[in-house]
Amino acid sequence: MEKIRAKKSMGQNFLVDGNVLSRIVEAVVLEPSDRVLEIGPGRGALTSLLVKRAEQVLAVELDRQLVPLLEKEFSGADNLEFIQGDILKIELPEVLGSRWNGRWKVAANLPYNISSQVIFKFLDNVSLFSSLILMLQKEVGDRLIAFPGTKEYGILSVLCNLHFNISRVLIVKPGSFRPIPKVDSVVLKFVPLAAPRQDVGDETLFRQVVKASFSQRRKTLANCLRSALIADNDDLNLILSQAGIDGGRRGETLTLEEYARLTRQVLAFQKRQSP
Repeated sequence: MEKIRAKKSMGQNFLVDGNVLSRIVEAVVLEPSDRVLEIGPGRGALTSLLVKRAEQVLAVELDRQLVPLLEKEFSGADNLEFIQGDILKIELPEVLGSRWNGRWKVAANLPYNISSQVIFKFLDNVSLFSSLILMLQKEVGDRLIAFPGTKEYGILSVLCNLHFNISRVLIVKPGSFRPIPKVDSVVLKFVPLAAPRQDVGDETLFRQVVKASFSQRRKTLANCLRSALIADNDDLNLILSQAGIDGGRRGETLTLEEYARLTRQVLAFQKRQSP
């Protein structure tokens, strides 16, 4: 492919390390019948390995200049399709379901500036996938696998733990990319659970509770919930008491099980309040 200059505005850092590329493909664990969604094919280094092993590869690329060059480069690959578009705006159930109604695998070198948003999109469509291999900025990856009580533990730690088993595949140093970024990256493997790890009662409410609990990290859980969710002190104290959670704790100390318990009590309170 002709020389392509990475666009800083799109967060492009092209992976050029052959060993890392091979490790990523190994982590995907491709069978000949598998369908793969690739996000951000870039210059096609990973794409060239995926098309050799998968039944079908669907690659989504935002860069309008790259897509025709990729289509020319891979013109002989009958099992490869490129879509020019923004992964955050694409309706995944429609796009993937119209091509195959099974569960897809994902391989992606996510731009640092949209990685959290893309993960939220995967959470919204978890039933579409059998596994996801994602390259992320190491700082973001550390948050996804963090434990309660650590500074990395946050909203995505809790939400992803509800739906995925997550494991680290490898750390990727800056020299594996062009241009060379200033930070380390990490490749993580996400395996969706057959059912959520905890009964949260209502997932939309669960997300609201978790986000409210982390909204002001220096404040207590009670203060965060009072500001964002339950205004009345007596109501809030009753909810926390019934959940068996001390409101003087901070949101980053609660486990997934405790967040599930808290959400179920908030849901029960809301049902009692409704006419």
